[in-house]
Amino acid sequence: MKLAIFGSGKIVQEFLPITKDLPEIDVKAILGTKRSQEKTEKIQAEYGIEASYTDIDECLKSDAFDTVYVAVPNHLHYGFAKKALEAGKHVICEKPFTLKHAELLDLEQLALKKDVVLVEAITNQYLVNYQGIKEASQKIGKLKIIECNYSQYSSRYDAFKEGTILPAFNPKMGGGALMDINIYNIHLVVGLLGKPKHVQYYANIERAIDTSGMLILDYGDVKVVCIGAKDSEATIRSTIQGTEGSVVVNGPTNTLDSYTTESLSGEKETFDHKDHPHRMYDEFKLFSQVIKNKDMDFVKKQLEHSKIVMEIVEASINDAGIVLG
Repeated sequence: MKLAIFGSGKIVQEFLPITKDLPEIDVKAILGTKRSQEKTEKIQAEYGIEASYTDIDECLKSDAFDTVYVAVPNHLHYGFAKKALEAGKHVICEKPFTLKHAELLDLEQLALKKDVVLVEAITNQYLVNYQGIKEASQKIGKLKIIECNYSQYSSRYDAFKEGTILPAFNPKMGGGALMDINIYNIHLVVGLLGKPKHVQYYANIERAIDTSGMLILDYGDVKVVCIGAKDSEATIRSTIQGTEGSVVVNGPTNTLDSYTTESLSGEKETFDHKDHPHRMYDEFKLFSQVIKNKDMDFVKKQLEHSKIVMEIVEASINDAGIVLG
């Protein structure tokens, strides 16, 4: 994979150090803003990236790369991904894929027309521990209750309360608890159960954005609660309950640090299977193979998953009366 990175923020600086462990990925270019040009060029020099740009159209003229990793702020995902697809590039887009379900449908149609790969970078779907969690959840009898709690007091929340609206809490930029951290909970559940019958979002709204909230997903015989908070915190874990036992996911749903199975008799066993300590390693290793083999069956399958997530997100946002973008 010959890669161009769109963005120079926190997630990009988290990703770049692991590229040394992914020889199949060759980072050829990085795109930043004119305002962040100095930072972008510093990253370019540190990681030996061939070129840096501040103009997306100029960047996309290059034949040096075949794939774009879209890691810009949430509200820019759709526009940047669309331009990359139109240029015939494969696209790996950070979560949330888009702010609207219709935008994802548009990107999907364009990708299939251009016959290029389009996937969402959502870590938990590709972690080895997730496969173990899926298998363990099938061995605890009939599923009844799932509770996911990813609550982490934001370092930006105090400034937000004082009136400084940073991207993490800016509705125009696709901020808020649902889009930032609760979306990992949604992906985990959709990967287990698919599309719910009913969605309801109870959100704590401040300055027109959800600072925390409780999402209820009704699957008929299985009831799900997804809690995401940036204004408070608690022990971060998720619990999958069945008629014959439970699976406890230890840690955030974006890292799945480990998981513990417990039978009705009280027998417990903890598992931690990792190919690499970094949460982004597994997804990018797989994406490089998908792009190399142009595995469009995989692409279509994952897009179906992402579309369900976007349907849930859009229904939740509408339910809470939040206006994004």
